[in-house]
Amino acid sequence: MLFFGGDYNPEQWPEEVWAQDVALMRQAGVNIATVGVFAWSDLEPEPGRYEFGWLDRVLDLLHSGGVRVALATPTASPPPWFSLAHPEALPVTADGIRLTHGSRDTYCVSSPAYRAAARGIAARLAERYAHHPALALWHVHNEYGTDCRCEVTAAAFRVWLQKRHGDLNALNEAWTTSFWSQRYSDWAQIAPPRATQYMPNPAHVLDFRRFLSDELLDGYIEQRDLLRAANPDVPITTNFVQGGWVSVDHARWAEEVDVVAVDHYPDDSGSGAEEQTAFAADLARGWGGGSWLLMETGPNLIYTRGRMHAKEPGRLTRHSLGYVARGSGGAMYFQWRQPRGGAELFHSALVPHAGPDTPVFREAIALGRTLRNLSPKASDAPPPAASVAVTWDAPSWWALQGPGLPAEDIDYLGAVRQAHRALYRAKLQADFVFPASPPLSATTG
Repeated sequence: MLFFGGDYNPEQWPEEVWAQDVALMRQAGVNIATVGVFAWSDLEPEPGRYEFGWLDRVLDLLHSGGVRVALATPTASPPPWFSLAHPEALPVTADGIRLTHGSRDTYCVSSPAYRAAARGIAARLAERYAHHPALALWHVHNEYGTDCRCEVTAAAFRVWLQKRHGDLNALNEAWTTSFWSQRYSDWAQIAPPRATQYMPNPAHVLDFRRFLSDELLDGYIEQRDLLRAANPDVPITTNFVQGGWVSVDHARWAEEVDVVAVDHYPDDSGSGAEEQTAFAADLARGWGGGSWLLMETGPNLIYTRGRMHAKEPGRLTRHSLGYVARGSGGAMYFQWRQPRGGAELFHSALVPHAGPDTPVFREAIALGRTLRNLSPKASDAPPPAASVAVTWDAPSWWALQGPGLPAEDIDYLGAVRQAHRALYRAKLQADFVFPASPPLSATTG
């Protein structure tokens, strides 16, 4: 069975809307809803005081309507009380500015207080819902990638460096610290890359990106293991996001999730959107070893720099089936219902502000029917074997974002996309391979 649905935020709406939502989900053939991603302040309005009654009613209502649930841990967006109680857990930029509460991702992943609070809410969710009949999937956190350069992060970075390099002599050699008098004689002298007079050491910058990927992964694993202990039969994932700002080596992370789940938003309103969709799907399939799940995409909008473009009729279906044809176990969107307010007031949705009597919802109904009618063999079968592969390595990408390169416009992602685009236009199926992939074998066709 192919999943069809997306993020659902009932906490943003009066309870009388919930029954309407489930009725519309049934009409559209939605069979899964991601719930609770940003609901920490509603689930734990004060430290140690939990409000699960509303979530109980939501999960029971969805279950009665035949909709399964990807239940999220809400740890990407700590509540205001946490930031007030633990200001040291707010992230610090490379310029040394400690950010304030008021948006999402206001946390330092190395903060002991944050990690403890994250484990706490995850454990309570596991205790209460691990055997709920609606539960199909655990969705840990949301789009890991938050950066912090505080002193707590600095201490964790030094521990990571000691494990990676062994001793300072090896680190100094690897970083060529004899250049510009940067040789370190004590681990305490090393901090995360911060704003400095001129260009920083590129090896220092690259190792910090590697560290951050591993540190974020440790935070994920802590929550994952709590959820798995509560019910080992429920698969666990987190949603990967493709973007140059993300210090996450997804090929490495793929080893730690039960399902590779990916968020993808094309940023070209022209035909490039279809090429980007194919690229993202093939890369995700590589991470997933042949299968993966589209966790988020925009159903009726394409976001380019500075402007949202409406998708013309048929494009929702074309993109969705393109992901499925390239290995996704379904099509899921952000989001189900367009919000009443907030920073993403105009974000894409299956049910827009104008309601269900709209082109996007009518197309969603037709798409749900199409996905249901796909034969099990067709939907479960992997894409045909590829005769060509494209290599991908996140640390190489990060290195080519570093300082002091021969040209400022060196673009690793652009180069890899260009290679994949040429294959796509030639109608050649392409796989992605990674440094840890098995050796390729030559084939003829």
